[in-house]
Amino acid sequence: MIEGHHPPPRTWVLLGCKAGDNNQVLALADALGWPYEVREIRNRPWELATNLLAGTRLWGVDRRRSSALAPPWPELVLSAGRRNEPVARWLRRQSGGRAKLVHIGRPWAPLAAFDLIVTTPQYFLPAAANVLHNRLPLHRIDPDRARAAAAALASELAMLPRPHTLVLLGGDSGPFVFTEDKAHRLAALVDDLVATGGGAVLATDSRRTPAAASAAFRAALRAPCRFFAWSDPGPSRYLALLGAADLLVLTAESMSMLAEALAMAKPLHLFSLHDPEAWWRRAHNWRIKPLSHHLAMAFGPRRMRRDVTRMLELAVAEARAQWLGAPPPPVTEPAPPVAPGDDLERAAQRVRALFGA
Repeated sequence: MIEGHHPPPRTWVLLGCKAGDNNQVLALADALGWPYEVREIRNRPWELATNLLAGTRLWGVDRRRSSALAPPWPELVLSAGRRNEPVARWLRRQSGGRAKLVHIGRPWAPLAAFDLIVTTPQYFLPAAANVLHNRLPLHRIDPDRARAAAAALASELAMLPRPHTLVLLGGDSGPFVFTEDKAHRLAALVDDLVATGGGAVLATDSRRTPAAASAAFRAALRAPCRFFAWSDPGPSRYLALLGAADLLVLTAESMSMLAEALAMAKPLHLFSLHDPEAWWRRAHNWRIKPLSHHLAMAFGPRRMRRDVTRMLELAVAEARAQWLGAPPPPVTEPAPPVAPGDDLERAAQRVRALFGA
């Protein structure tokens, strides 16, 4: 029983435009075991400026395209991502200050604005009573469910020899830009991997994958392959593909995708989207997103920085993954066991504690 709450607290889950953020808040909501309501939030194109200036107002929200925000107000709000921070804080104000706010990732608002922040090493948040430092992002991938889902692909994959190498194509993120040249290099390394180990390639792109990079990878690959486009009609095949794979290759820019791949406990190869030379020598790095990231890393306050290489290097150092095309590094000490649900349950326990559970 929850002190002062029976039934459990009225819980709202704020969903935005990023699948990785949405999967994390839904994973936490499911782990709590409490009923919850989903609120879809859609933003206006100028939301960055209004969110920074508005604080706890909804000037950056497109109310016509978003879910209704009306009483009875929530007692717990789960959010992730910069865009939903003002919404969560506005909801607490509407609730008379009673709503507990739990934010996943790295908030732009002061840390004290939230009752709990669930973060990972890619961010530089300090140790604090309301900050939970997990090893990996939260996710909803269950290996047993993935293996069961793979049965739906059995007929489509029957003619492809094993082992099945699953290639997960990500996209542009922070300092990383997925270009056609990088797609060609990825295809060549995957061909080498299949030539050594045999089998065939399963591949899928994502909503974030540039169309030119996806097409370049498919055109350059020589190994037997079955490609599943994210835009194909029908249900998502992502979970089934994870279950059907014998080893995985992923572009190393999405930490949510990394966490989901590691949960499968299969051989994992990482393909770096990093530009080896000085970033300013490449024209594609002068786009808004990579340029803003480089400037933030150089001049922004420490807690506003983001460096995913910290998590990638940890996975490689612990022999949970290796760089595609490179020999695995020597393991200096055994990697500590990390069950797929450890971080998730730790976060759920901290949320329950906010209500005396």
